[in-house]
Amino acid sequence: MPLEAINYLMIALGALVIAGSYWGMYLEKAVDGVFSLFISPVTLVGAYVWIIFAVLYRPKAQKTRQG
Repeated sequence: MPLEAINYLMIALGALVIAGSYWGMYLEKAVDGVFSLFISPVTLVGAYVWIIFAVLYRPKAQKTRQG
């Protein structure tokens, strides 16, 4: 399986942040508001970068003991 459970959890977290950011802009209902101009763009870019990282992330394989 190419993606593991941690990858899906990280993707879901990023999608939740994206949805929350758009929801916050919707609640503000002002094009020139503080949330719409400053907070939301930073959180959106961060969430999209986080999702890209989540797709590319590979957990380190556990080393087996030989002995």
